[in-house]
Amino acid sequence: MTAEFATGARIAVLTTEVVGVLDYLAPEGGVSPGALVLVPLGPRRVLGCVWGKGTGDFDLAKLRPVARVLDAAPLTDHMREFLERVGDYTLTPMGLMLRMATRAPDLDQPPALRRVIRRAGPAPARLTDARAAVLRVIDDHGGAGFAPAELAALAGVGTSVVKGLVAAGTLVEEQAPRDTPYPELDPDLPGKPLAEDQAAAAASLRQGLIDGGYATTLLRGVTGSGKTEVYLEAVAECLRQGRQALVLLPEIALSAEFLDRVEARFGARPGEWHSGVTRSERRRLWQMAASAGVDLVVGARSALFLPFRDLGLIVVDEEHDSSYKQEDGVLYNARDMAVLRGSIDGAQVVLASATPSLESWVNAGAGKYNRLDLHARWGAADLPDMGAIDLRDADMPAGRWISARLAAEVGARLERGEQSLLFLNRRGYAPVTVCRACGFQIGCDHCDARMVEHRFQNRLVCHQCGTSKPIPTACPSCGAEGRLAALGPGVERLAEEVVERFPQARTVVLSSDLFGSARALKQTITEIAAGGADIIIGTQIVAKGHNFPLLTLVGVIDADLGLQGADLRAAERSFQLMRQVAGRAGRHGAGQDGRAAGLALLQTHQPDHPVIRAILSGDDEAFWNAEVAARQAAGMPPFGRLAGIILSSPDATELSRFAQELSRHAQPLRDAGAELLGPAPAPIARIRGRHRMRFLIRAPRQAPVQAAIAAWLASLRPPTNLRVAVDIDPQSFL
Repeated sequence: MTAEFATGARIAVLTTEVVGVLDYLAPEGGVSPGALVLVPLGPRRVLGCVWGKGTGDFDLAKLRPVARVLDAAPLTDHMREFLERVGDYTLTPMGLMLRMATRAPDLDQPPALRRVIRRAGPAPARLTDARAAVLRVIDDHGGAGFAPAELAALAGVGTSVVKGLVAAGTLVEEQAPRDTPYPELDPDLPGKPLAEDQAAAAASLRQGLIDGGYATTLLRGVTGSGKTEVYLEAVAECLRQGRQALVLLPEIALSAEFLDRVEARFGARPGEWHSGVTRSERRRLWQMAASAGVDLVVGARSALFLPFRDLGLIVVDEEHDSSYKQEDGVLYNARDMAVLRGSIDGAQVVLASATPSLESWVNAGAGKYNRLDLHARWGAADLPDMGAIDLRDADMPAGRWISARLAAEVGARLERGEQSLLFLNRRGYAPVTVCRACGFQIGCDHCDARMVEHRFQNRLVCHQCGTSKPIPTACPSCGAEGRLAALGPGVERLAEEVVERFPQARTVVLSSDLFGSARALKQTITEIAAGGADIIIGTQIVAKGHNFPLLTLVGVIDADLGLQGADLRAAERSFQLMRQVAGRAGRHGAGQDGRAAGLALLQTHQPDHPVIRAILSGDDEAFWNAEVAARQAAGMPPFGRLAGIILSSPDATELSRFAQELSRHAQPLRDAGAELLGPAPAPIARIRGRHRMRFLIRAPRQAPVQAAIAAWLASLRPPTNLRVAVDIDPQSFL
């Protein structure tokens, strides 16, 4: 690329400080737009990206020079525009946006060979716990090569353990290229045969790619309808055109099974991007995305910020999932930002879901998005029958959570050799531990939250900050021995009841906190799918994408759990979650191998609640249309705008004083037609020792909210220890 800026250059610097884009003196020979550089910032050298030509209003003799131009692919014009627009929308400083785009280690290092450790032979005869930990790390990452120190750190052992395994011949140390292209995927390998409606949907998506340009399509299909096979045909067309594709998944746990499907369809594995990927693989994928050395990337939400050279397709699978919203650092919704990136890159965007978000539903109804529907399950499978169990009439004993009707259905499945799934969206053993002597409830020392008992680990855990401690034998408040009681059920307590009632059954608990790696979870899911369990007990991790051929019964233990509270999305989320989990039943059809039709039963104290009625009736359209009407009448998203302002400080008095002062300077918001609500203590008023207060801003859909918030917050300088976070389009109100 020809160097365009021979004198001064505007450079975005990677820093948490709000310093924006600064002018620097270009190096000899000039510098190109998008180039990554090292520049001085105070006493430090920091990563930067050339954003444009210098403003020219500085004396060149006073500008500090660029220290070094990195040997890395530059960020494209499209990528820099995407970062700017995400930053403008979320009110995020450019330094933090640049960090999102450069989250790969050692980008300042030149391409070279490196020492890596790989598996070479069987485990040694003398297999200590430390050696076993090293081998587990390698196996959990599919045999990927590791730097020696990285492998030791991941295994929690010293480097001498790694060296010992090399000496024993179990591991080998070799030289390998630092970054290599990924195997090419073959788009012309045959895919699975498609039913008529699947083939029509796939043809429509392919045609969009052939026509070129940007469009967003909502691919809506009931669970088990083959949405994945449909959008993989769009991936194939994208690859035929020589462009890159990105598939976003909401959970790391889904990636292992999905990668197998991709390999079966295209003959090779794609690039992976999520928190479970090693440092060396993260650098490699970043470099290959920037230089078109990878055809397809499968990843979590942050994969959206990879510097693709020529992005032609973005798929957001389970687009309704709340995990697409980043809740710390840069607060963004990957679903919405995927649409933005597609519009900038001229890419097709596919939003796939059995239960779409209300925002996507409305956009499709308004004609902003195309809409494709898959109404039937693939092959011989039918949708499960649905029923409610009215807990008001169930006469259940104290400490029991499975009704007689549900227990009878589980027993019938056990007799036929079929599987049952009991769903409870609550991790651990019990949500509250209370002293029956004094009434004290054990809470976190750092948060205003109750600690959750995890009996499998013999720990109390705070689900806000992650702090844990042993389960005490005496009350921490009054000291009474033997008076602590666990209240309410979690999946571990449910498992206790299942083992007691069905001692002959093979029971497995699926919960995110019980698996140390994605590989371990994949292995368990594979065993379940092969018939290795009779009763599956799970949290929301079981609702997404897993396929258990023998599963014919789903029991939702507490269908009322998500229906209460002030969250405007409570009904929508409960509907989505229960619809998704109910869809796990009967995915392989009645009559096959003598199996019964799928059945989903919802235990509820509110059988007449609109959400429960909608799920039982199967009338999704009526539910969404009613939700749309209610939101529109209230002027709530997607028909109005919301923004959350979260203030936090270790000093509660200082926090309250600043919040009150900020509320008195809200004229820019009123000028924009926005309404300011608050300040008020956050529902969880203290997390990690920091006190929290919230504002909520409501505004009409077209109001210039971001500009008004920026002007409002600029009117006051917060105290040193006080943090201000802006959450445009909040999903959580805690």
